[in-house]
Amino acid sequence: MVTYKEAGVDIQQGAQFAEAIRGLMKRTFDGRVIGPPGGFAALFSVDFDEKLWRRDYRHPVLVSSTDGVGTKLKVAFMSGRHDTVGIDLVAMCVNDVLALGAEPMFLLDYLATGRLEPETLYQVVKGISDGCRQCDCALLGGETAEMPDFYPDGEYDMAGFVVGLADRHKLITGRKIEPGDSVIGLPSSGLHSNGFSLARKLIFEQEGLKPEDSLRRFGLERTVADELLEPTRIYVRPVRNVLAHYRVKQVVHGIAHITGGGLLGNLRRILPAGCAVEIAPERWERPRIFDVLQGLGSIPEAEMYGTFNMGIGLVLVVSAYYGQSILAKLRREGEEAVLMGCVVRGEREVRIV
Repeated sequence: MVTYKEAGVDIQQGAQFAEAIRGLMKRTFDGRVIGPPGGFAALFSVDFDEKLWRRDYRHPVLVSSTDGVGTKLKVAFMSGRHDTVGIDLVAMCVNDVLALGAEPMFLLDYLATGRLEPETLYQVVKGISDGCRQCDCALLGGETAEMPDFYPDGEYDMAGFVVGLADRHKLITGRKIEPGDSVIGLPSSGLHSNGFSLARKLIFEQEGLKPEDSLRRFGLERTVADELLEPTRIYVRPVRNVLAHYRVKQVVHGIAHITGGGLLGNLRRILPAGCAVEIAPERWERPRIFDVLQGLGSIPEAEMYGTFNMGIGLVLVVSAYYGQSILAKLRREGEEAVLMGCVVRGEREVRIV
């Protein structure tokens, strides 16, 4: 007789793992989550009269997004450090719904691995829980799939699914962007979760470095793992507070989350016809890691800006009249925000000046 466990799937261990992470989920809950986690699905209240909601919604619209962490996971596998990539997963999802002006409500995760390693995946889920707490988003549930022969030992993949809420007449779509608008950038913490196929090729293949190696000879005091596994920043709280502060006036015309496609591609995505953006890179501090990568690969400037965030993780396009006021508000929220450029006449392009 051959059992499921002998085939590579340990149901009992999976049940124990699910019980172990229950506390990580519960610490992200507030009064909007109905009932304890468990069962076949999760429940979340959409009673908009409750005081738990941070804004009043006249015409509520659900805003959803899904994403992963990409090959940044390879660095986690190589280094044996799994406590930060969960934060990346949350950030990649919630920053996307934030780009439409939405407040993230809850997130679901999907974890798949060849063989369940409870200690490793517990660290992953703890990171997801930490990320959700950073943006007041409930980790409502998920799926852990043990798939023998599908993934190499010690490796896993994951995806996140977030649902947010926005008022329909306050959705931020970029349609209101016009020449003269100010462009404000919020700093990144480094690479975030994009461009890692290129970064890994240069650092691990070309240079032969290991995760524990120092980057001191490149002008950085950190190790490779410390630099590459720095988690993606979550911008929900400061931007949500700005939107709430100016809730009567729609002064934020567009928001771009700088992910795959780099600073140029993602900023271009939100521009309407007749508009272009001019940005001045000398106005913000570019993390040293980008200079290191550019030097290692002799990468042209346009390729860098079309691949990486170059030190800016989120961009707000705002009414010029309120530009300085919004900049000051963001700085009071703890953001080292910069006025990085402006909107000019043109056809949906981003110019570096």
